[in-house]
Amino acid sequence: MTLHRITLRAGADLHTFRQSVRRLIAEELAPQHVVFVIDDAPGLFGEESIGDAPPVTIPKGVARLIEHVVCHSDPERYALLYQLVWRVLNGERDLLDVATDPLVHRIDLMARSVRRDLHKMHAFVRFRRMPGEDLERFAAWFEPEHFILEAAAPFFVDRFRSMDWTILTPIGSARWDRRALTFGPPGQRDDAPSGDSFEEGWRGYYESVFNPARVNPTAMRAEMPKKYWRNMPETAAIPGLIQTASRRVERMIEQEATMPAKRTPERALEAMWDQEPKTLEDLNAIIAKAGPLVPGATQAVFGEGPAHAELVFVGEQPGDQEDLQGRPFVGPAGKLLTKAMKEAGIDREHAYLTNAVKHFKFEQRGHRRIHSKPTAGEVKHYRPWLMKELELVKPKLVVALGATALLALTGKATPITRSRGRARFGPYEGYVTVHPSYLLRLPDEATRREAYEAFLNDLRRIHDLAKADLETGELPLAAE
Repeated sequence: MTLHRITLRAGADLHTFRQSVRRLIAEELAPQHVVFVIDDAPGLFGEESIGDAPPVTIPKGVARLIEHVVCHSDPERYALLYQLVWRVLNGERDLLDVATDPLVHRIDLMARSVRRDLHKMHAFVRFRRMPGEDLERFAAWFEPEHFILEAAAPFFVDRFRSMDWTILTPIGSARWDRRALTFGPPGQRDDAPSGDSFEEGWRGYYESVFNPARVNPTAMRAEMPKKYWRNMPETAAIPGLIQTASRRVERMIEQEATMPAKRTPERALEAMWDQEPKTLEDLNAIIAKAGPLVPGATQAVFGEGPAHAELVFVGEQPGDQEDLQGRPFVGPAGKLLTKAMKEAGIDREHAYLTNAVKHFKFEQRGHRRIHSKPTAGEVKHYRPWLMKELELVKPKLVVALGATALLALTGKATPITRSRGRARFGPYEGYVTVHPSYLLRLPDEATRREAYEAFLNDLRRIHDLAKADLETGELPLAAE
């Protein structure tokens, strides 16, 4: 039996794998006739030859799985993925739904491992200032389990766009010079600085937000394995914080006993403010310090947009993707909102987007995190932060996306069907419409189209109101 040899470069060679699959499928070569070899050499097919192969159409779920699994360190990953593609294209279109299939099970475990590694990199990379540099440059050392550097780097570009930084790993390096992202050869731990002047302040902040009443060393090691501790300045404080945890809890109980018996959520939050926050950065630092009301969220998800935007959109709470990325409205509902805003003439970059609740609340079902609607009490807990946020932004118009946002802005539970349209939220002109996630839950295409068009009409009206003189009532002509 003749074997067709496909050579891919070391690391995550998604491009060559995709192009090779196109040619292999075109030539109807079954997996048993193909061998994948990982090397620094280019692939078997030259670019011109690959370009002649017709495209291959596969389910989106399979395509997303491939993007993750090519980053895995298992040398068999390409052969396993080609088996998956071959079976999907040869009579098993719904193969991914068969969780008990050995191939599907193994590939799914590989994808989860890669996603965990990406999450760890996003969470545990710590930049330090390079010594002896005329310009401010920063570097970090990280040891990933898989070939995730190229997949993870855009996250740091978004988070640290104004910094000149380098991430060094044993598998390669990533450099952002404030203009372009480039990848280079592997580095060594000694190439990255071991500390800088900022770390003392960072350790102080970590110690101040450490909650001694929730100390669980086993859970801490599971979430932050010890192999990452050497690269993280705050971990040096952990042994001492654990040793003194019981005494700190006793002091907290004593302090609680001296407080008034009746404390509203608003007063409880105000008591946390050493001084009134004057900027969104101050407010976000307070939110991050307070932590989630219910356990589980990865991080607080703050509002995003110009500090003094004229138009503010308020949603319910972050979803799974928002929790992982730390940005509002980046999941399926957020993408639908962005699409609709563009069609209505609203520039998302000029609007401020936030949520009534700042942390992701969910139910764990197997390996999936399913959104769980916040209670009225939880919305009330977060309401002072939202109102302070609006006070700092000073918008011209506030848009409530859905019933939870409306509850947070008014303090009253009111059906959207009765409130949809122009409204008043305290000192702010407002508008009430549905949350885009509502559109995604509708059962059939016809209903979704009708509801989407109504949502678009709301956004067009919001666009007109944002341009109007709301005090005089002079509004541009717009369809009701």
